[in-house]
Amino acid sequence: MATTQPVRAESAEHPGRTRLLPTRSSEFVYNVFALIVSIIVVHAVYVLHVRPQAQAIMQQQRAAMLEDPNYVAERSLYVVLKDYEQEAEIILMLWALAILAFRAREQRLERRVLDADPLKLPEGMKILPEDTREYARLIEALPPRERECLVPRALLAALARFGATRNVQDVSAVAHGVCQSEADRLDSELSMLRYIAWAIPAIGFIGTVRGIGDALSQAHKAVGGDISGVTEGLGVAFNSTLVALLLSILLMFMLQALQRTQERLVLDAETYLDQRVIRNMQAR
Repeated sequence: MATTQPVRAESAEHPGRTRLLPTRSSEFVYNVFALIVSIIVVHAVYVLHVRPQAQAIMQQQRAAMLEDPNYVAERSLYVVLKDYEQEAEIILMLWALAILAFRAREQRLERRVLDADPLKLPEGMKILPEDTREYARLIEALPPRERECLVPRALLAALARFGATRNVQDVSAVAHGVCQSEADRLDSELSMLRYIAWAIPAIGFIGTVRGIGDALSQAHKAVGGDISGVTEGLGVAFNSTLVALLLSILLMFMLQALQRTQERLVLDAETYLDQRVIRNMQAR
């Protein structure tokens, strides 16, 4: 899939710091594509396999209950998953996994760039204001995707500020400002995952209300001795909530792991900038 390159512009607040002017969001395209694929795949599996299997199992159980009043039906995964609420929950979970994979790939790239030490400053060597342009060229020579990462952007901003002001405190403020902006951006980009983590149990509760409503509508048959309609309605109610809670627990665990990875990356980037760059800057 072809993607347009982002347009760069100089930041007025931070000379030398580039910012991205979005022309077309490849991430948005990826998210929409992932949602469409999730809907198609999950619905196809349900239509072709899950619901036919669940229907066959439920018919067998009804026949067995008619023959033997003491028959206890075994719990089947197909029956648990057969309803529309569970299908929607699984679609959202699959979509969330795709978004998590996209974020994890970004974090691996950020970590690889940080571990590679883009500046490659020898131990004990000082950075003078006159040297900032030379070091900036090293950063600008990186591949475009790596140059967009946090550490190269912070390095470019810090070097540009040091070359312009010769003030180490200003450099520290600029570098930490870039890191803080990145932390805020990463946190805001988790909003869709947080929404999905909320939506999955909400759909489960909708299934609970629908199932209880169906069970109550069959209450008159239960008075006559036929409780199958009531049990099926209660099954919808409990199964939808059960699946939703299990999926939301798993999703929240992965979301917290991703958030912890992002926070650690920003902290490690700040430590790298402090110990490997800013402390070695010296204004004559």
